[in-house]
Amino acid sequence: MIVLGIDPGTAHTGYGVVDARPGRMAALDGGVVTTAAGAPLERRLTDIHARVCELLDEHAPDAVGVEELYFGANVRSAFAVGQARGVTLLAAGQRGIPCASYTPQQIKSAVCGSGRAGKDQVQRMVGRLLGLAAPPTPDHAADALAVAICHANQAPLATALARA
Repeated sequence: MIVLGIDPGTAHTGYGVVDARPGRMAALDGGVVTTAAGAPLERRLTDIHARVCELLDEHAPDAVGVEELYFGANVRSAFAVGQARGVTLLAAGQRGIPCASYTPQQIKSAVCGSGRAGKDQVQRMVGRLLGLAAPPTPDHAADALAVAICHANQAPLATALARA
């Protein structure tokens, strides 16, 4: 199973592509879509959508995992992150690719065993789980790879439950 993981944001959207096979996971791609700070929101969202479309076409994933919105103190940035999530879901929906959303706690728990793990711990564990020589950077890319790992770990259970 190939999974595209997304850590959404209007300034920086992390992406990670993982090939998950029984007993082994490998990173196929990872990075960050960075948009211009002074650009209008519609331009930034267009850029994110275009890059996600390119990734979907290039890697033909079986599923997309997206980090759920974290409502912190800044409601304005929460709406912007929600819009970045939306264009990602739109790109996948246009191609008929199933999507799943995970909370930050679910992702950290799937990768580190604790929903309270720090960013550095997530980066180190992602590197180990994917057999990388060093933890992936920047942290948005590492977070996106963690989302993909989370989905790859959850998918067999979700499929079994759907069949039951």
